[in-house]
Amino acid sequence: MPEVAAIVQARMGSSRLPGKIATVIEGKAMLAHLIERLKDARLLDQLIIATSTKQIDDPVASIVAEEGVISYRGSERDVLSRYIEAGKEYGADVIVRITGDCPLIDPVTVDGLVSNYLDSDYDYMRLNVDENGYPRGLDAEIFSYQTLLKVNKMLKNESKASLEQYREHVTLYIYKHPDSFSVAFYNPPENLQRNYRLCVDEVADLQLITKIYEKLYKEGEIIDIKNVIGLLDNNPDLAGINSDVAQKKV
Repeated sequence: MPEVAAIVQARMGSSRLPGKIATVIEGKAMLAHLIERLKDARLLDQLIIATSTKQIDDPVASIVAEEGVISYRGSERDVLSRYIEAGKEYGADVIVRITGDCPLIDPVTVDGLVSNYLDSDYDYMRLNVDENGYPRGLDAEIFSYQTLLKVNKMLKNESKASLEQYREHVTLYIYKHPDSFSVAFYNPPENLQRNYRLCVDEVADLQLITKIYEKLYKEGEIIDIKNVIGLLDNNPDLAGINSDVAQKKV
């Protein structure tokens, strides 16, 4: 069986909400909550937190060490190279890409994505988080390490103008070039088909996540995503806290 590694990109220097991943929610850093949840996924062989070598990201490495998982430090802006180097360092055959601003990432959904990908012949698969897909914040993508190397090689033919964004946004080149890669979407079951925002980009997002954790979190347990959906379905004022936040365009 291939070695499946979740690589979570995380850094302190967010443009809209700096330091968000270290924000303490119910006694744990936001990133620590994400790690706790991913530890519950059964089909991940490794969990790697990939941050930068900059001093500002030392707190990320500290959180990772406290949670007892692997960290890798590489380029701040060239995130593609950070993934390639981390995958090589730890012998990953298949990579699940997750971002550090998703403190309600669902391990059951991640396992479903991994299982479907391993049973397919696709180069790349990702959760459908567009309208009528999963809530944004459950986002995950999966691809082989060899696919990542193929992207890196193909980028040598790109113009300087587009190269920077393709190296910063790891998988952007893949789904912008469906003629070169086979791409599939992983769609939600009806009970998880919602347009809620469960990622953290702005203050309103953090306010919502904090309230969800205050209401549902118990130490030593992870919050069932179905309970999050139920809470928001039954409390539209709560769900509306961050409804005006626009998703950042790539």
